[in-house]
Amino acid sequence: MRKLLIILLLLAPAGCSEKDLRETLEIIEASAEEVPLTRVEVVQGLKDALARGISRGAVIASARNGYLGNPKLRIPFPEEIGQVESAFRKLGLGSEVDRFVRQLNRSAEKAASRAKPIFIRAITSMTIRDAFEILNGEPDAATRYLIRTTGDDLRAEFRPIVSDKLKETSATRYYGDIVRRYNMLPLVKKVDPDLESYATDKAIEGLFLLIADEEANIRANPRARTTQLLRRVFGSLD
Repeated sequence: MRKLLIILLLLAPAGCSEKDLRETLEIIEASAEEVPLTRVEVVQGLKDALARGISRGAVIASARNGYLGNPKLRIPFPEEIGQVESAFRKLGLGSEVDRFVRQLNRSAEKAASRAKPIFIRAITSMTIRDAFEILNGEPDAATRYLIRTTGDDLRAEFRPIVSDKLKETSATRYYGDIVRRYNMLPLVKKVDPDLESYATDKAIEGLFLLIADEEANIRANPRARTTQLLRRVFGSLD
């Protein structure tokens, strides 16, 4: 920028027009963009991109109806045992089933609010090698990095929250017994009776889905690159 000001000051007294000055500025800016990315820029750019994606994803997921009101994230009654849901409804427990599904999603929304610090730790620990593998990897390489480095911590954080919320509906109490009886039937695909694991895994899947969407947007859409560093790093892939 200092060099740019010096050049402009030298050109102005020489009678250069506004058009000349503008063209000179464009040439200088273009030259600046051609400067190769440094390792520091790549790492910082990717950290910025991940932090933005995580922040946006966590806010969306943890909002009321962030899961329940989003068809892409909504956690259903376990699909592989639709017969159990039918049995509940035949027993006059339809309202409990609905409440049960609502609690599944409320548990995910509450848990999602605790995810951001875990993700930030993973981002802070990113190495130069990680950064370049993400930059040159698949469209969801950053999301896969987070899945690999945060999955266990997220489950440990999410599960107690999910467990507490699920205890608020009586359908949860019936679920384990019915699933165990279902698994005793011949020729049926066995189902995991651990409802907390099901809800926890679905909550994490939904959160990563939002982060993957944000990553794809930053990679594909220049307008989503809201800082100069993001434009330089991801622009190098265009």
